[in-house]
Amino acid sequence: MTYQVLCAYDGSPSADKAFDFSVALTQAFQGELHVLAVVQPPEPAGDVETEALLESWQDRFDEDFERLSARAAASGVKAAFEASVGHPAEQILFHADHLHIDHIVLGHRGKNAFKRWLMGSVSQRVISYATSLVTVVR
Repeated sequence: MTYQVLCAYDGSPSADKAFDFSVALTQAFQGELHVLAVVQPPEPAGDVETEALLESWQDRFDEDFERLSARAAASGVKAAFEASVGHPAEQILFHADHLHIDHIVLGHRGKNAFKRWLMGSVSQRVISYATSLVTVVR
């Protein structure tokens, strides 16, 4: 059975550190690395708005994913990348269950401090509801 690692990535400095930790973890356990970026739609979101939002962010994530893929490959780790739309904690937990993830890795602080204060910490929610190991990287 292959050790499955999920790295939540939002482009923040702590997400970069979480990615590096995920690569090292995947390498140590000779596992598989999945990297997930989540775009949160505005409230209330319609189908057209969600699709347009994902398309606009996809270009940004494509650049990030290309850079991250090269970093992982330099360590001998092959990574799968995906962008999703929804609430970050919910999407991370959904993908973790769907992919049978053994270990979730995410950064301590994301990009938006106000939203974190308003909605609660993504990392706190993931820790509270995950059925797999969770590492929060500072």
